[in-house]
Amino acid sequence: MAALDEPLKKILGGTTAKVLAEHLDLQTVGDLLHHYPRRYAERGELTRLADLPLDEHVTVVAQVADARVLKFNGGRGQRLEVTLTDGSGRLRLVFFGKGIHKPHKDLLPGRRAMFAGKVSVFNHKLQLAHPEYELLDRTADDDGDDAVSAFANQLMPIYPACQQMASWKIAKAVDAVLPSAQDAVDPLPEALREGRALVPLTEALLKIHRPASKADIADARSRLKWDEAFVLQVALARRRRAETQLPAVARTLVKDGILDAFDATLPFTLTDGQQKVSREIFDDLATEHPMHRLLQGEVGSGKAQPLDALVLTPRGFRPMGEMAVGTEVVVPSGELAVVDGVFPQGEREVWRLVLSDGSAVECDDEHLWIVAARGTGERVLTTRELRADLLGADGRPQWSIAPATPVDLDGGEARPLDPYEVGQALGDGSGARPADRVPAAYRNAPLKDRLAVLQGLMDAGGGPAGGAAVFREAAGPLADDLAWLVRSLGGGARLEPVYGGAYDVSVALPDGCPPFRDPARAHAVTQGSDAHPEGGPGFHRTIQAIEHIGRKPAQCISVAHPDHAYVTDHFTVTHNTMVALRAMLGVVDSGGQAAMLAPTEVLAQQHHRSITEMMGELAEGGMLGGAERGTKVVLLTGSMGAAARRQALLDLVTGEAGIVVGTHALIEDKVQFHDLGLVVVDEQHRFGVEQRDALRGKGKQPPHLLVMTATPIPRTVAMTVFGDLETSVLDQLPAGRSPIASHVVPAKDKPHFLARAWERVREEVAAGHQGYVVCPRIGDEEEPPKGAKKGASGSKGAAAKESSPEDVAEKRPPLAVLDIAGQLTTGPLDGLRVAVLHGRMAPDDKDDVMRRFAAGELDVLVATTVIEVGVNVPNATAMVIMDADRFGVSQLHQLRGRVGRGSAPGLCLLVSEMPEASPARARLAAVAGTLDGFELSRIDLEQRREGDVLGQAQSGVRSSLRMLAVIDDEEVIAAARDEATELVAADPELSGYPELRIALAALLDDEREQYLDKG
Repeated sequence: MAALDEPLKKILGGTTAKVLAEHLDLQTVGDLLHHYPRRYAERGELTRLADLPLDEHVTVVAQVADARVLKFNGGRGQRLEVTLTDGSGRLRLVFFGKGIHKPHKDLLPGRRAMFAGKVSVFNHKLQLAHPEYELLDRTADDDGDDAVSAFANQLMPIYPACQQMASWKIAKAVDAVLPSAQDAVDPLPEALREGRALVPLTEALLKIHRPASKADIADARSRLKWDEAFVLQVALARRRRAETQLPAVARTLVKDGILDAFDATLPFTLTDGQQKVSREIFDDLATEHPMHRLLQGEVGSGKAQPLDALVLTPRGFRPMGEMAVGTEVVVPSGELAVVDGVFPQGEREVWRLVLSDGSAVECDDEHLWIVAARGTGERVLTTRELRADLLGADGRPQWSIAPATPVDLDGGEARPLDPYEVGQALGDGSGARPADRVPAAYRNAPLKDRLAVLQGLMDAGGGPAGGAAVFREAAGPLADDLAWLVRSLGGGARLEPVYGGAYDVSVALPDGCPPFRDPARAHAVTQGSDAHPEGGPGFHRTIQAIEHIGRKPAQCISVAHPDHAYVTDHFTVTHNTMVALRAMLGVVDSGGQAAMLAPTEVLAQQHHRSITEMMGELAEGGMLGGAERGTKVVLLTGSMGAAARRQALLDLVTGEAGIVVGTHALIEDKVQFHDLGLVVVDEQHRFGVEQRDALRGKGKQPPHLLVMTATPIPRTVAMTVFGDLETSVLDQLPAGRSPIASHVVPAKDKPHFLARAWERVREEVAAGHQGYVVCPRIGDEEEPPKGAKKGASGSKGAAAKESSPEDVAEKRPPLAVLDIAGQLTTGPLDGLRVAVLHGRMAPDDKDDVMRRFAAGELDVLVATTVIEVGVNVPNATAMVIMDADRFGVSQLHQLRGRVGRGSAPGLCLLVSEMPEASPARARLAAVAGTLDGFELSRIDLEQRREGDVLGQAQSGVRSSLRMLAVIDDEEVIAAARDEATELVAADPELSGYPELRIALAALLDDEREQYLDKG
């Protein structure tokens, strides 16, 4: 192995070695031998110029089509322009000044060569400026010889290169070190190599660099993949075995313990999925080595509400008693989710929360609320806790609750009349016809229809009053309906009794939703005056009183959504982490402690309240009134008061607290445990390895680890594939959901598909909906690439102006918002209300555009990825993503989540000009084919690589894997894991495999070894 450890400087000289070290991280002979070709070019086989990436350094094999010298600068300067072709596209080379003479002599029409340089754009065309080149078909008149010409009749390796070192120069360097391949130490045991019919390592290295045939390449790749997979799996197998030798405490289930007592109090049965996952976890906990398990898709269970409480669905409010598994409900963010569990609770004591606008909601005493107080952030409190602390120091109610995000509704009934005229008719006769109400079809209607009804009512029977909007003397039922409409739009309404059962209704609506269509009246109203001063956007309602109702039949539901929440009477209801809680209780029964790490204080408080509420008296161990078999559940966050923090720390170190829920505060040095047995990490991708390791290090012996996530990051998927994390998946999501339909639009191959895409946008707008058009670039740069505008929206003129099909195929700058918006308003979307939105707009202008779009005053928003998060317009159903191949997988998934958020299904069209056979198109097709987060993370992994599997990097900048692809080579990895596990079990110290020990030492430098030890 000594020859492979030789510094490249001794073999190649200082200059070449320095470039390889600084730009490709190649230090030794072994490093260079393991720098494998990216692909191979055959004589006569030309690279597809149509697929060249902009702003990247490339190596291409192509043929000279023409060459000409042009004068410029009044004849004082000259440049050589050479056009390359390969049948798929054209590429221009440009040389200036004295540098033109040699290429002018060499690059004659018909000559083939390899060219290397950085792809740029000039006058709408791709080019390489002053590229390096190497002729592949030298004539008899050519002087000298070159390493490349030796491969003229063979497969030519194209290496991953850099601007400072072209591929063929790397090939020459490899030539210089290739004899050292004879000294390579083969890490694979002979029996394994023969059993798998793998060629020896020396032969594999020779064949990968200098193949005589495609069969040589296949043999070499197969062998080298096994090297990487097997050595890595041996490293992981040795770690797993080492952990089995650690004195970890087996946390076995205890009969008649807290877990049994807890299960006995549950008025429902765990789902099959929850029971299966719980068994997997408890089996792991019962072993005497640390568990490493990933829980994908944690599902919660619900809180109790009376059967006549109302739950918001896409078709309007329905009674809690009508909820069933599979029912679609609205979550507070405006998204839709399905009920995945219904749990009857029998009769319970019920309380009514009365809010400042006169609305009310009923629930049990342990219900969870996300509330805010003046000057404080959000907290999670139970109804019981709110009752005990309802008033502030000034004697006024202190807690407020924000309403849910407004959404489109559709009860399925016909709306034959104009909504505004319906409102006017009701408003004109409000006093004379007290039985008149807003018809259900116009209540359970899209946002803009509900606003139209409300404006009709207000124009007919209301007016400005002291800067507010007031509807006068509405009959009781109509007043209730009017207030309902206001609240459904995210506003606030107050009913003031006047006489004879009539009410004056004061109306406050969010900006962008004027209560009057009459401009003069609308201008006279100061909107937003009802907003809570500390509550941020939206209208917050203060909890004025909590009244006891008595006993009522109640039930709870669980919702399959990461928020574990739904909307009831305009309020949010939070849910629990059932599977993780049962695992923690099992550990407490065995004498250990469990710690749950959450990324934010609000989430930590939510988990703490959920756990204590579900456990009831079992969470009051050692306290007056607590259960005899109970334990203490404490919360530890950075904002806690000193006294509460001291008590929590004391409870942990003494063992009084069996369960602690906290944030990063749990990691601090001063936090000590009596006997930490289980660490549960929520949203694990929000925490770094070092943070998780710091918490795990607080156990006297290595604790078990359970990580929970809804969408694993690619590195997590990689480690899962490698078997570092065992995986449990809760995927019992009922059928019947209306997913977002996604399709790839091949704008270049089939331009009529793009024309149809714009027709679909028009159809959605005609149906009363709205749409987005997303572009990668703004287009207001100081020197915008003029060519970006051409061909952007599929206009016929763009292609006609190009000189040849090859020119049309050339890559161009990313499409821009300002260009596309202009083309759409004068072309395919002429007549629609189109506006632009991007990050460089003034904040007030951005807010104004979003308000108008949310209010339905705009049909189409042409935007950058500024809409990726935080934008929620349920009426938006269509999205067209231009140049979709320029976006990452997760970004595309996030973007399309902006549509289909209301009752109508969403449509996402991924527009690309990339050829059908290109990797980019294959990636878009994969994205269009699934909405599953786990599967999308696998697709993302295929694109981004898996990062350094044995290091801390979260993306593939420098990977310990050079030949192996985690997703594509799962079968190799699985087989290697079996072989490695068997070998390590028989010879843990690898005493019979000195070559394998050498390879392992090379793989595990100090940093990676420490990382591996931490896990």
